[in-house]
Amino acid sequence: MNKLFTSLASAAFGFGLLATAAFAGSVAPSQQDGAAQGVVIVPASASPTQDVSAEAEGFKRGKLVAFAADASPGDIVINTRENRLYYVLGGGQAVMFRVATAKRGFEWHGTHQVSSKVKWPDWRPPAEMRKRRPELPAYMAGGPNNPLGARAIYLGSSIYRIHGTNEPSSIGKAASSGCIRMLNEDVSELYRHVKLGARVTVM
Repeated sequence: MNKLFTSLASAAFGFGLLATAAFAGSVAPSQQDGAAQGVVIVPASASPTQDVSAEAEGFKRGKLVAFAADASPGDIVINTRENRLYYVLGGGQAVMFRVATAKRGFEWHGTHQVSSKVKWPDWRPPAEMRKRRPELPAYMAGGPNNPLGARAIYLGSSIYRIHGTNEPSSIGKAASSGCIRMLNEDVSELYRHVKLGARVTVM
């Protein structure tokens, strides 16, 4: 486990992950004990700092939340316990999206860099997936029926991506084979902002 991941995990789960009152309202009652869950309620009047307000205005679908972690502007942090993705703005702010994460048996944690970005990506299911599901094609062209959806953000040289989906009902659940799924409209918005080389941490 590298130093960044350790620091982010500590910040997110120990004391540092902050949420606006609106965000906290979506947390289950059993998770509203900030000391136990690392969630601290921030007054609804909390606003972005002047340094990040311009970029924050570029997000129409993601929710602006207070966020404290050892991360740089442009980083992405994915909290698999919450099924939430945070695009870090800096100044104690991030833009939050609901996502689908790995189902049981397919979980992973670590840090990668964004290696490529593709609109309406083609899909070639990995061999191990086709072994489990022989009905899958070896290749599927990009389009609305493609499981990768409207955009794909590739993570290093791994098989994992942040991508859209043709199963919107899976968002907010542990449902994937390891990739991070987003609604097509959400991943299209994130795609416009995230840069090649950006650091992505899955915890």
